[in-house]
Amino acid sequence: MSRLVVVSNRTADLRKPAAGGLAVALGESLQQRGGVWFGWSGKILEDVDGQPAPEGKVNFQRAGKVTLATVDLGRADYDAYYAGYSNDVLWPVFHYRLDLANFDTRFAAGYRRVNQLFARKLLPMLKPDDLIWVHDYHLIPLAAELRALGCTNRIGFFLHVPMPPPLIMAAIPEHEWLMRSLFAFDVVGFQSRADLLHFSHYVESEAGAEVLGDGRFRAYGRTTHAGAFPIGMDVDDFLRLAEAKEGREMFERMRDEYSRRQLLLGVDRLDYSKGLPQRIHAFRELLAQYPENRNRATLIQIASPSREDVEAYGDIRRQMDSLCGAINGDYGELDWMPIRYIHRNIARKRLPGLYRASRVALVTPLRDGMNLVAKEFIAAQDPADPGMLVLSRFAGAAEQLKDALLVNPYDTQGTAQAIQRALTMPLEERRNRHANLLRSIREQNIHWWTRSFLDALAGAQK
Repeated sequence: MSRLVVVSNRTADLRKPAAGGLAVALGESLQQRGGVWFGWSGKILEDVDGQPAPEGKVNFQRAGKVTLATVDLGRADYDAYYAGYSNDVLWPVFHYRLDLANFDTRFAAGYRRVNQLFARKLLPMLKPDDLIWVHDYHLIPLAAELRALGCTNRIGFFLHVPMPPPLIMAAIPEHEWLMRSLFAFDVVGFQSRADLLHFSHYVESEAGAEVLGDGRFRAYGRTTHAGAFPIGMDVDDFLRLAEAKEGREMFERMRDEYSRRQLLLGVDRLDYSKGLPQRIHAFRELLAQYPENRNRATLIQIASPSREDVEAYGDIRRQMDSLCGAINGDYGELDWMPIRYIHRNIARKRLPGLYRASRVALVTPLRDGMNLVAKEFIAAQDPADPGMLVLSRFAGAAEQLKDALLVNPYDTQGTAQAIQRALTMPLEERRNRHANLLRSIREQNIHWWTRSFLDALAGAQK
């Protein structure tokens, strides 16, 4: 069996309990096959006396059969590659927010420079039959840089965020270079069929790609296989977390505290892609149009801090503070606050209990690659009396989770109507919908995702 080499912007420490499904899945595959996990260390080397920091050395650690290899970045490289191009260009454009993109040409140069650095540092670690799996928008040019250094290994790429339509993608000044770079990979994976369709439309219209069938496209002198590989979760592992001490205690505490209430829940990063202000407006509409929910329904909105040094994130935090305060001021009673807004991280081990205690989960992003919160909520429910998922049609998960209540988060009234339907849905319908949703996330779980992608990569035609 070939070794696996995983490359991502950041690595996970496999010597510690994994915090999320992706680390579990990749760690499991790496331990089975042996291999390397390579990425940025998270450390920034500061300039000294006005001179750029020297190129960081590779740091090695062992975790069973896996080598964890990380490299430090200088301040200028971090600012251009990560804060600049990755998060000020690719993130907003891939989430359809052209108005928030900053097309500074220095960012593109730094982005390419760091991908070249990663290629140079990674190449000496490779063995001829290694399978290389590159993750996400930070590293789109990496395969092309490795090919330029003579690497002939099979290299796959998975995009965890949405793939935008051709006209939005074309707003990036370097769009042709980015898409050409994707053809240096043997397999390119997307979260949804919609993302795959956007890729197909771009390469056909902009690059004149030849469609060879079976997901294969030929353009820029190379052939790549593209497919939809929706990422999943480990349902059984999450259920074990729900039955652990912290999960049970959280469920019991929330059940007792909200015994007289209907509990709604949102769990998100504080990010403009998550549709948080739109969600709060929909909850206000729920209270206005369905007054029986006043003094009865409570929304707990967890919004974890995210990139708070970026102006757009400061704006949305101020907006959320204002909206939540206004609703609590207008509708709150001495013994009831409509919204409990929490702007901090909640320990993952407590989330299953919080999910299970909630009657409705609101997962309403304006655009999302997948959104695993939706799947975690389903996994945590009591099948005998399950809560209901209200899900944005613009989340990648919507393609799989058809039995959720799908909404357009821009439609405030329609979203409020869906929340009301979720709150009043008969038990038998909730059970039937939950059974179908649970079956879906079990069939295409995190292990299916890893296996299906690596099988496609191993079998890709050269």
